[in-house]
Amino acid sequence: MAVIVVGAGILGASVAYHLACRDVPVALVERGPGPAAGVTRDSFAWIGGTSGGDWPGGAEDLRPAVLADWRRLEREVPGVAVRRTGSLTWPVPDGSEEGRLSEGRHLVGRAAIRALEPYFRTPPDAAVHTPSDAGVDPVAVTAALVGAARARGALVEYEAAGAVLRTASGRVTGVDTTAGFRPASAVVLAAGTGVVELAAPLGIALPVTGSPARLLRLAAPPGLVRSVVAGPDFEVREVSAGRLLLTHTKADDETAVAGLREAFEGEFRVLGSRVGVRPMPEAGPLIGPLTADGSAYLAVTHSAVTLAPTVGRLVAAELATGQAAPELDRVRFPRT
Repeated sequence: MAVIVVGAGILGASVAYHLACRDVPVALVERGPGPAAGVTRDSFAWIGGTSGGDWPGGAEDLRPAVLADWRRLEREVPGVAVRRTGSLTWPVPDGSEEGRLSEGRHLVGRAAIRALEPYFRTPPDAAVHTPSDAGVDPVAVTAALVGAARARGALVEYEAAGAVLRTASGRVTGVDTTAGFRPASAVVLAAGTGVVELAAPLGIALPVTGSPARLLRLAAPPGLVRSVVAGPDFEVREVSAGRLLLTHTKADDETAVAGLREAFEGEFRVLGSRVGVRPMPEAGPLIGPLTADGSAYLAVTHSAVTLAPTVGRLVAAELATGQAAPELDRVRFPRT
């Protein structure tokens, strides 16, 4: 029987792709009309490098492989493209004036910021520059992963809503959806905040909450924003030529876009605005078997875009070989 992956966001798509690469029969089921129909579509998709950033809990153990796994996916999967632009963030951490920044991050002044972002009208006095940071188009990458999984024999089923785990004698035997029942030797729950409802019939209360975040899509002259630019009021980056993604802390979108116009020389036109509910597992990622027999398996994390290639590779290896990946020791549920 196949492994079933519930959820065709970037994390579920990565798991399905890596399972298919190992010749494991896999079915990817998604309640939406296509890949990345949920929170992945609303992701800012900033890929943090090997330094800086927030890596809670066992995410720290996954950090060293992130950039190499993204490079590998670029080689393996047509349609996966990483924009290696670096990032500029501020305010700078306390003590940065004395040069106490982690390896790979640099404190830069206003002249260097203007060189990196020549259309930045009102740069801060100082920022942290992380050259290894990057971004992707999360919808395009997810679609590419699903296509690559399908090309390797994976079954992909959309509009399969109402997923419920079916059990027999305490073992998960498959998934019921509006599209029917699919038997499985194991079911991977990769449905973002939806994993809470999926796990509840097993008597498992997952410590996963939802955190809403607004994402605006903007049209702008190509190259107007060249890095991931992240200040206290907004984060903005170019996702493709002439198309920007913007997240903000302002009360409304109009105020946020007005602030962006003040910060950058150029015109911006709003193409769309959506609110996504990001899964926020308590104290970091939760990845691993949910049941003693491994018939239910959990994969949920914040920063899913950053971690997707690494998590997909490790989860597929565990399911295919039955051998625990030491990199996942600190992200198990329940935590020890």
